[in-house]
Amino acid sequence: MGLVVTIFVNYKEERSMDWTAVTVITSSEAVEAVSYLLTDEGAQGIQIDDAADFAHLQSGKYGRYGEIIDPEEIPHRKQGAAVTGYFPKKTFVPEIVPTITTKVAKLKDYGLNPGENKVSAALVNNEEWATVWQKYYHPLRVTNELTIVPQWEDYTPEQDSEKLLYLDPGMAFGTGTHPTTRLMLQALEQVIRGGESLIDVGTGSGVLSIAAKQLGAGQVAAYDVDDVAVQSAKKNLALNPVASDVRLGVNSLLDGIHTQVDVIVANILAEIIVPLIPQAYDNLKPGGRFLISGIIDDKASLIRQELAEQDFIIDSETKMKDWHGIIAHKPAEEEA
Repeated sequence: MGLVVTIFVNYKEERSMDWTAVTVITSSEAVEAVSYLLTDEGAQGIQIDDAADFAHLQSGKYGRYGEIIDPEEIPHRKQGAAVTGYFPKKTFVPEIVPTITTKVAKLKDYGLNPGENKVSAALVNNEEWATVWQKYYHPLRVTNELTIVPQWEDYTPEQDSEKLLYLDPGMAFGTGTHPTTRLMLQALEQVIRGGESLIDVGTGSGVLSIAAKQLGAGQVAAYDVDDVAVQSAKKNLALNPVASDVRLGVNSLLDGIHTQVDVIVANILAEIIVPLIPQAYDNLKPGGRFLISGIIDDKASLIRQELAEQDFIIDSETKMKDWHGIIAHKPAEEEA
């Protein structure tokens, strides 16, 4: 997620119309789930303003011309998060607002804090959203080696080892600053040594595939259940020549995939990770690594149990805010 990130998945197709913005005031931990709910109701884009994104942001060269900016001087929320879904003007909003309110409230049944769950709607002129978010999304170092750079920014690496991931957040989910994405980027940095084959499940913006290639991975395949997401990832991959050979496809998890690779990564919600676990086991080579995140506190024990029942061995578990990231591996032949 980004500082204030607007994600329009059909930007070129929809740029001529005005929008109805439906905003949900929620908690930082529920940002991804609320984004999914709004998209399921027909939102063509998502804007996220999350106070958690500023918690550890230091002063740095965030300006367009390299000027030093104090994060405290950037307008932002002081607590919680606001997730806005942008709906075509023709959408009958009075009908979907109660539905969204009910669905967000039920997130507590899945161990997520729905927060204030205040839902509001307003008309938005097309010109307002087209560029305003660019003022808030700037280069950000997310691991020791990886830096997320919006494609319109000129950025010079501060160290020779720094690897740049160019993204256009106007096209896809996943700008690299949400804890779940950062946990996966850190895990990739630990695991990738060079030449590994990898599958990215639920690729979203394609950020994990791009990172894997920047870190030296070999053959990479990326899948998402949504064709719009796949097309968005394709545009982001094109911004990063190192990822030009990533194979993209529309697929539900690993259904119908029968190939064994060195690494499988998935940054998706815990409920979706559960059915992925046996599929990942089948599609990993002996000794292959399984990197997962999107696991909220209350679901961590469930995922550990499911991994153990499938004979995965957990190598490490890290936590950022209320989210967990796990690196596990399929036993090598000598471990069997």
